[in-house]
Amino acid sequence: MENQNNEAINFGRSLIVPSVQELAKQSITKIPPRYVRQDNQKPLFKSSDDTSTLSVPVIDLHTLFSTDPGSSTYSSELNKLHTAAKEWGFFQVINHGISESLLEDFKREVLSFFKLPMEEKQKLWQKEDSHEGFGQLFVVSEEQKLDWCDLFYVITLPHNLRKSQLFQNLPPVLRKKLEAYSTEIKKLAKGILGEMAKALGIEGEEMSELFDDGVQSIRMNYYPPCPEPESAFGVSPHSDAGGLTILYQLTETEGLQVRKDRKWVSVKPLPNALVVNIGDIMEIVSNGVYKSIEHCATVQSTKDRLSVATFYTSNMGLEVGPARSLVAQHNVANYRRVMFEEYYKSFFARKLEAKTYLSLNVKSKSENAQGELEKKRVRREQTPTGDDRKRIVSATSEGIDFTDLSVFDPYDNKLHHLEDAHGGATRD
Repeated sequence: MENQNNEAINFGRSLIVPSVQELAKQSITKIPPRYVRQDNQKPLFKSSDDTSTLSVPVIDLHTLFSTDPGSSTYSSELNKLHTAAKEWGFFQVINHGISESLLEDFKREVLSFFKLPMEEKQKLWQKEDSHEGFGQLFVVSEEQKLDWCDLFYVITLPHNLRKSQLFQNLPPVLRKKLEAYSTEIKKLAKGILGEMAKALGIEGEEMSELFDDGVQSIRMNYYPPCPEPESAFGVSPHSDAGGLTILYQLTETEGLQVRKDRKWVSVKPLPNALVVNIGDIMEIVSNGVYKSIEHCATVQSTKDRLSVATFYTSNMGLEVGPARSLVAQHNVANYRRVMFEEYYKSFFARKLEAKTYLSLNVKSKSENAQGELEKKRVRREQTPTGDDRKRIVSATSEGIDFTDLSVFDPYDNKLHHLEDAHGGATRD
């Protein structure tokens, strides 16, 4: 059942920071130091052409939603979905059932939204005690580096968790299209979760109990042109906290990158396609069969980029853990059970940093060797750069070289080599 608490939920707060869009309007040639990453943290640029042998899988949802489940065509597409969720944690979906006209209408209103004058946006700006509204998320200190991005974040479902004043201040046409879009995305998310339950062997009622009245939030992202794109992130490398994320890439500008087998793969926008990725909650529910994968957003010097991410996760008030039917199959629970609200609030109280939150807080002892390494890394300063960096890592059958754990490099670090050596983030 839907949560009956009539008060809007507040998962956390983020420090209020200046608008990147307004900063970019000043025709600057250098970005402020707070956006400049250290050498060992800077983005690695790859276009879709650079990784031509690697491509995020594409799933035809019409086949899954409308074909006889007993047919070989259905079985083949379900296996594609299962493999994509296991080996990639990311895939694009086509023939998803959301009308092209709604997507175009919503796109037009989001584009107009970010063009509003600053005095109008300030009516929707984040408050000191809430993370919803215009601004940035996961800013927890005055010292941390910022992303080259403005965003608008809002909880959309269930209705009783909304901040009504925030919705009332939205432009009327955008509010109407947002309502329609969020309703369609919920249907889509539940449909995909239903197919995943079949692929995993999870009982349908168990998946329904977890997700039927799930919490949904939407994040609209605007990445302005950046004069030093090689020094900044649009969004820092991270995994998502929820069940599923469904991303609508509004422009043809590439920027989303996914970590696969120690490489970063650019996700090229396809016409009318949506990008789906596994979040931490779904990794937990699947008992680790599906993985929430690191991804990031890069920026460009001459082009802006817009996207809308919808996060669909479990019902408020539930304790989340590996599905009972999967624990029975696997004879082990690889993750401890956690209250959903507690998990989300803790996630929003920290800065984005790879997959450290899931590894440090939820994995069971049998799965947490990687998490122990990440604890060591988190405790240390991220100071070495340049020639001092030791980038050659031993990840052979004889063991792992654990020296120089102070270096955090989202593109090439020991933690990822350990994952790869032990079947970590990108393999089942």
